[in-house]
Amino acid sequence: MIQGKTIAFLVAPEGIEQVELTEPWEAVRQAGGTPKLISTKGGRVQALNHLDKADTFPVDATVDEVSAADFDGLVLPGGVANPDYLRTRPAAVEFAKAFFEAGKPVASICHAPWTLVEADVVRGRTLTSWPSVRTDLRNAGATWVDQEVVVCTAGPNTLVSSRMPDDLKAFCQAALEAFGG
Repeated sequence: MIQGKTIAFLVAPEGIEQVELTEPWEAVRQAGGTPKLISTKGGRVQALNHLDKADTFPVDATVDEVSAADFDGLVLPGGVANPDYLRTRPAAVEFAKAFFEAGKPVASICHAPWTLVEADVVRGRTLTSWPSVRTDLRNAGATWVDQEVVVCTAGPNTLVSSRMPDDLKAFCQAALEAFGG
């Protein structure tokens, strides 16, 4: 399905919702793709199970060491702290925005669209997210819907979005389809 493709997973140094990282990561791996963990700092990142510390994961590269040209797609895991941190880091925002400029697929779950709002890439697009992000998306010019998964092709790239961990099965399937082209 995505054999030979490399997918970036952009995360903050801490605050990533673990299951929103690990399930899409494993889906990419099982589909023959190569997932790469990208962050704003090297070393290890700290994931959470909601608000409790969970596992740590090794960073493959920082946003300063790579570009969207190095990847075939992008996954933005959620968690509240993760995208809130990323949207305040210009290099992370520019990295995410570059996937849109290059027409490459992006998959975003839970609170992750905050990074896309900051990148100004949701105007005219239809997305879903965690309910508290709804107003931010609407204010940024997006149409927000309450659905398990949304696949929006009304722009330069395919944008896959889901609301929460309960939607991960549908999210992973739609993301793999988008990454497969």
